[in-house]
Amino acid sequence: MKRTALVLALSLVAGQAAAQPRPDVTTMTCAAAQALVARSGAIVVTTGPATYSRIVGDVSFCTIEKSTRPDYERTRDVADCFVGYRCVDPFSEGRDGP
Repeated sequence: MKRTALVLALSLVAGQAAAQPRPDVTTMTCAAAQALVARSGAIVVTTGPATYSRIVGDVSFCTIEKSTRPDYERTRDVADCFVGYRCVDPFSEGRDGP
């Protein structure tokens, strides 16, 4: 009985952690968004009502065939805040897709 309760409690905690929302850079100051990326190295953030982006601190957080390009996002206090980099395919001249 105690074992079942422990398993149930652990699964509830794990489920709550997985359900946490992405950080929303539009509600942060530019400095806070930059610090979040620097602290995390690579993070997926909300960038608008229905958009998100994976932002990295440097190319070491990209797969080996990727390079980086600067990523600017709207934050609470700056319209085009440099928050970090995006991983891009260097052979598509930095475009995200076709």
